[in-house]
Amino acid sequence: MPAYDYEVVDANGQSSKGHLEAESPSDVVRRLAAAGHTVVDVSETRDAARAFGRRRLRGADVVVAFHELATLLGSGVSLGDAVLAQSRGSHHPSLVAAFDTMARHLMRGERFLDAMGASGLPLPDYVHQLVEAGEASGRLPQALRQAVDQMQYDQRVAADIRGALTYPAILVVAGVTAVLLVFIFVVPQFANLLEEAENLPLLAEFVLRAGVWFNANTWLLAGTVVAAAAFGTVLFRRRAVRQRVMDIVGTVPILREWLSEVDTAKWASVMGAMLASRVELMDALGLASRGVRISRRKVLLERAVNEVRAGTPLSEALEQQDALTPTGYNLIRVGERSGQLAEMMRALAELYEENGTRRMKRVLTLIEPLAVLAIGGVLGTIMIGLVLAITSVNELVL
Repeated sequence: MPAYDYEVVDANGQSSKGHLEAESPSDVVRRLAAAGHTVVDVSETRDAARAFGRRRLRGADVVVAFHELATLLGSGVSLGDAVLAQSRGSHHPSLVAAFDTMARHLMRGERFLDAMGASGLPLPDYVHQLVEAGEASGRLPQALRQAVDQMQYDQRVAADIRGALTYPAILVVAGVTAVLLVFIFVVPQFANLLEEAENLPLLAEFVLRAGVWFNANTWLLAGTVVAAAAFGTVLFRRRAVRQRVMDIVGTVPILREWLSEVDTAKWASVMGAMLASRVELMDALGLASRGVRISRRKVLLERAVNEVRAGTPLSEALEQQDALTPTGYNLIRVGERSGQLAEMMRALAELYEENGTRRMKRVLTLIEPLAVLAIGGVLGTIMIGLVLAITSVNELVL
């Protein structure tokens, strides 16, 4: 049976803390309330040994938990009971702790928005905005559903990008590994040709000397690669570095249009979710713009936001900044005139997502053969260098 730490206030206003074994936090609350206490805080006692080595909380875990929470609320379960149910039913310790924290804050009469913020869960900014709008309008279940749909959309896009780049990345790593193995184990077998031939062709001499160097400095090379990978990992954790890399990749002709469409699809999807939850247009624009990853597009959208704030219709502001395509302007214009801007934003997101998927496939059809040609070219150059070295020695013998 799990154990819980609690804090209560008695009839005289005196605060006290204690420890109790119970089936659930709600069971603790019932038992303490029956004893005449006012419950201030209930939290599960943590086992340090059990917490050691737990797996990292993934975004998919958070999405599943909030999907279940939205389902419970949509079925008529009260917010407090739904949060307590999630604290008991979540499988990851971090989620259990987060929902326990939410339950404690709700017991104190705080808003769900504040309770969610205190939980420490890694949630996107738009989730907080949607929850705030849902609480203000009395549509919290619908707002949570919108937030879950948007988080699922973000994860699907990220998974598509990772899946698309996995094969080219494996191909490049395998090619680089093959080149290194040839330099370390194959080329040094012909190192004696450097002494037997005085005037080797430049390519042959370069290949042989490179192979000798690689063979003599294998551990130095391995250490350098590991250190570079570790340094790159640490460096890439910095937001500014990731942003700089994204901006550079966003200027590559082959990738620029693809990343631009992916960014626009996410922007339109967030806008659709926010507007459907009755978030004010300016708030939705500001929040959606912050989710754009390419700095140049973010600047264009922020300029459009300023023009909308000055009284310009959204479709005209975006068109003046050349932020979308003519189809996008027409969809938004129709949404403004018909009062169905949220629906048009979702249609725009679907359009750009489909275009981005098609462009991604075209990009991959270029990356894969280019990688094969590059790897084959390097290996072919090594082989040509070895053949030239052997031929030069044979000519000297003859």
